[in-house]
Amino acid sequence: MNELQALLNDALLRTKHVENAAIIDIKQQKVCASTSGFNVPSDDALNLIYAFHQNLLQVRRGGLFFKEKRYKCLRADNHSIYLQNPDRGLIVVKTKTYILVATYRGDMYPSVCVEAVEKLADFFREEENVLPSLQEKDKMLAAYFECPGGPENLYVKEVTKPHPGEGEVLVRVSASALNRADLLQRRGKYPPPKGASDILGLEAAGSVVGLGPGCKGRWKIGDAVMALLSGGGQAEYVTAPEGHLMPVPRGMTLVQAAAIPEAWLTAFQLLHFVGKVEKGERVLIHAGASGVGLAAIQLVRLAKAIPIVTAGTQEKLKVTANAGAAAGFNYKNEDFSEKVLAFTQGSGVDLILDCVGGSYWEKNLACLSTDGRWIVYGLLSGGEVHGDLFARLLSKRASIHTSLLRSRDKEYKERLVKAFTEEVLPHFSEGTSPHLQPIVDSVYSLHEIAEAHRVMEENKNIGKIIIKMPASS
Repeated sequence: MNELQALLNDALLRTKHVENAAIIDIKQQKVCASTSGFNVPSDDALNLIYAFHQNLLQVRRGGLFFKEKRYKCLRADNHSIYLQNPDRGLIVVKTKTYILVATYRGDMYPSVCVEAVEKLADFFREEENVLPSLQEKDKMLAAYFECPGGPENLYVKEVTKPHPGEGEVLVRVSASALNRADLLQRRGKYPPPKGASDILGLEAAGSVVGLGPGCKGRWKIGDAVMALLSGGGQAEYVTAPEGHLMPVPRGMTLVQAAAIPEAWLTAFQLLHFVGKVEKGERVLIHAGASGVGLAAIQLVRLAKAIPIVTAGTQEKLKVTANAGAAAGFNYKNEDFSEKVLAFTQGSGVDLILDCVGGSYWEKNLACLSTDGRWIVYGLLSGGEVHGDLFARLLSKRASIHTSLLRSRDKEYKERLVKAFTEEVLPHFSEGTSPHLQPIVDSVYSLHEIAEAHRVMEENKNIGKIIIKMPASS
């Protein structure tokens, strides 16, 4: 099966939006792909080409014959022709290179059929320069490094394009985002899980361009999606289990969407799956101006709890306040534990989200309430603890949890994505209240990947650093 035929099956037949479909190459004047059993005679293919180039007025007036049956014209312009007879409907859509023709039965919904065909045609129009070579080209550009080390080791390399496996979706990436895990992996300190891509990138946004066997019809070719990944996002194409994808919210760009999956799902997991946050609780969020931190602030507010943050500059604290933090403290020039206790009138916080680790343990316990929960999800300062941690923890009947998202199994991530999609994702769409917003610090091209890493390593970013794929991808 060629690539174009696979697109027809994935976008139209599997979704049951049309009965049959075919693609006609205008230049070669012949059918180059069709669904099983749908044979378009060469004369009919030529008639459809000529309908757009010479006979549009005639089609409007008298309809046309297709496969020995006459169809009445409902609408015709330079890009699409809609026709119907008592038994079937016929949709004909033209792009620069192809004519897409599809039929639908009388018991199908015409508007749904038209929308599906037009959406696939729009995808073709976007891909005009790519589709002819898809069957030949099996390569893509990706962020790459040969040896662990600094940002200078990064470069862009042509690598083999992935193919979707059982239950997987192939996504043409428009944008990815940088995470601390990418920096650790580049240094050789955080290898990808077994079976995951060794290409950097734990999240991506783009469009669906292929469906593997066994997909359940959740996605169609051309759908705009965001993907939670175990790796591979900083490349022109990536595959992901269909249950790890989310629709891009209404009114959001793909650059903005790329800032959501890893950071927001991490924050959502820490607060709800691990921390079990409840209404009215006080939550201390370290690295409040990071991607996870800014997401956590907004999610704590959404849960009707109280977010308190730490950050390293006044500029960062101002951004966290704008995002909804009830209080913020500069860990570089003040004791955050004392400030937190003062703000909470001595009660402390019920939940701590900690990506710092070892150096914060005493201050964390000092401001953690009785029966509080302390969640460690990163070790920016290392993992060594010097002191009587367990006695202090026991005296407060407190609990300590650790959590990583990347190494979780497929089923866990699918449950997480489903819960987030149902409970949180609607709040990103235009006109919703309360409204959630991913914070983008800066956008770098794939070829500027080394500079993007330097910026994050120097803690200069406030919010997410986005990596944009080449326009021709």
